Amino acid sequence: MSTRKDWNHTPEDMPIRVSPLWRRPLVLRDVLAWYAGAWLPWTSNVAILLLAILAYTYASPTLAEAATPGLWIGVIWLRNLALAFCVAHGLHLVFHGRGWQGPDHKYDPRPYPRRGRMFTLDDQLKDNMLWTLASGVTLWTLYEALIWWAMANGYAPVTSWSQSPVWFVAVFFLIPIWESFYFYWIHRLLHWGPFYRFHALHHRNTDVGPWSGLSMHPVEHVLYFGTALIHFVVPTHPLHLVTHLMFYALYAITTHTGFEGFWAGGRKRLHLGNFHHQLHHRYFEVNYGTLEVPWDMWFGTFDDGTPEARARLRGRKRQAG
Repeated sequence: MSTRKDWNHTPEDMPIRVSPLWRRPLVLRDVLAWYAGAWLPWTSNVAILLLAILAYTYASPTLAEAATPGLWIGVIWLRNLALAFCVAHGLHLVFHGRGWQGPDHKYDPRPYPRRGRMFTLDDQLKDNMLWTLASGVTLWTLYEALIWWAMANGYAPVTSWSQSPVWFVAVFFLIPIWESFYFYWIHRLLHWGPFYRFHALHHRNTDVGPWSGLSMHPVEHVLYFGTALIHFVVPTHPLHLVTHLMFYALYAITTHTGFEGFWAGGRKRLHLGNFHHQLHHRYFEVNYGTLEVPWDMWFGTFDDGTPEARARLRGRKRQAG
C-alpha cells in the first residue's frame, strides 16, 4: 500500500484490480458481483441514467424538432449547464467548500482548491469552473445537437425499443465499455508531444476536486466528447445519446471528487472518487484508461497503487532518460 506521506487516505481494497471479466481463471460470480456493484442498488451509473431519462423527457427536442436548428439547442445548453453546475458545485460544497465529510477519506493530503500563477485567474477553483462551464458544457452541447440533427435527418442510424428491445437495453451497459476503449486511446494521444500542450491545462490539477473533472482546453474537449461520433455508425436512440454524453461529462465530475466516496454512519454509501485515476494525476504516465478493460495492463502502464508499481514507473523513466 502507498505510504501515508504520499497519501492521506488509500482504499482498503488494495491493490487495485481490473474487471474480473479479464482475469484468469474466469470466475462468473466475481464478474456478476463487479457489474452488480456498478449498477445496484444505488451508484453513480444509476444516478446518471436517471438524470438522463429526466433530461430526455423534459429538456430535449423531439426528432421532428431536431430536424431544423433552433431554440432547442439553447435549451440543451441550459440543461447541461445546470446539470454540470449543480453536480460539480454540490459535490464541491460537501467535500471541499464546507468540508461536511471531513478529511478522513480524502486521497491527497494537500488542500483543494489552491492558488497560484499556474491557474487561470490565479485560483484553482475559478480556473476549473471557467473551463468546465465555458468550454466543456459548450462542446458537450454542440456534439449532442449535431447528432440530434443527424438522427433527425437520416445521417445517423436510429433504433427504438419497439424495433429491438434487447439491443436497446444492451446499449446502456455497453457505453462504459466503449468509454474504456475510446478514453484510453484519446488519453494516450493527449500525452503525446504535440497534443500535451492542450492536455497540460487539465494536469494543472495534481490534486483534484469535482470541478477538475471537466476542466480541459477546448481542443481536449473536442477530442474528449468525440466519443459521441460512434452514434454515426451504431444504431442508437436519442435517449442513448443523451445518456452517453451525460455519462462522459458527469462521470468525469464524480470521479474527480478527490475522496473515496460519500460516507455516513461509518459506512461508504456512494462510491465517487477514483483512486485509480488519482494516481494518474499524481504520476502522469500511468493509468491512462479505466478498470473496465485492462488497456494499461496490456501496454505496461498500469499502477495498482503498490510500491512495486511505483518502482516499475521509476524504472521506465530511467530507461526513457
